Amino acid sequence: MTLAKEEPDRGEPLAPGGQDPYVPSERRLARERYKRARSRRAVAVAALSSLVTAAALVLVVVNAPGWSRTRETFFDAGYAREALPLVLDGLWLNVRLLLVCGAAVLVLGMLIAVARTLPGPVFFPLRALAAAYTDFFRGLPLIINLMIVVLGVPALRLQGVSVDPVLLGGTALTLTYSAYVAEVFRAGIESVHPSQRAAARSLGLTNRQALRHVVLPQAVRRQVPPLLNDLVSLQKDTGLVSIGGAVDAVRAADIIVGRSLNYTPYLVAGLLFIALTIPMTRLTDWVTARTDRRRAQGGLL
Repeated sequence: MTLAKEEPDRGEPLAPGGQDPYVPSERRLARERYKRARSRRAVAVAALSSLVTAAALVLVVVNAPGWSRTRETFFDAGYAREALPLVLDGLWLNVRLLLVCGAAVLVLGMLIAVARTLPGPVFFPLRALAAAYTDFFRGLPLIINLMIVVLGVPALRLQGVSVDPVLLGGTALTLTYSAYVAEVFRAGIESVHPSQRAAARSLGLTNRQALRHVVLPQAVRRQVPPLLNDLVSLQKDTGLVSIGGAVDAVRAADIIVGRSLNYTPYLVAGLLFIALTIPMTRLTDWVTARTDRRRAQGGLL
């Protein structure tokens, strides 16, 4: 007695490989509908909450006793139109300072971090100098450092030393931020397990080659988010070079304010700095989230 072989239903097409197509269950479909409904509800609640908060803040500000005077002083459209092209020209100086000083800070910070992590007693003087540098410039307020460099260096009347306030201000920014970045790099270097260096040495690499090809790539990759945060702070602090007379965005706004006694140009400069900072901040958040996901999945050493 033979059993007849069941034929598949010709009315339903088969998936590639001869298997029946997947059909989600009603429970799964209901769960997905519930998740979509909760997501839409969360977006609606967040939007409504934001609108209510913004409306409350506007009502508080507009109904303040000094609002009319504040509006004339800080929100004058005429002075905003006058200040915008001049502040934009000054902002280009801030962008150039960010690019040049950022590159110099990364290089100098890496060298200081490597000097602080050199093993052996023969390198103790170098480690001590690097530690003294980071302690000094991390403890010294940036505004005081700028005043010392921008105002003190020209007073020395050294031959062959530039007195350009832009160059001196950039030097002060580089000195201060290199100390912070050096500690970020040092934390990354020390976070690499010693077995990584030992494995590299067992493969025949020298200490220098192990540092360059094994330790530093891992250290830099781990410290990308805090490095980007330091660059965001550097971008904002480039406005401090105006204390030496450099005509950046802040100084351009200050010139108009001194002539008109209206503070709208300061607001214009602030908004331009915010517009320049937000993309870098979002990039930092994206890199941080990406690093966390890779670490959670085991893809980041």
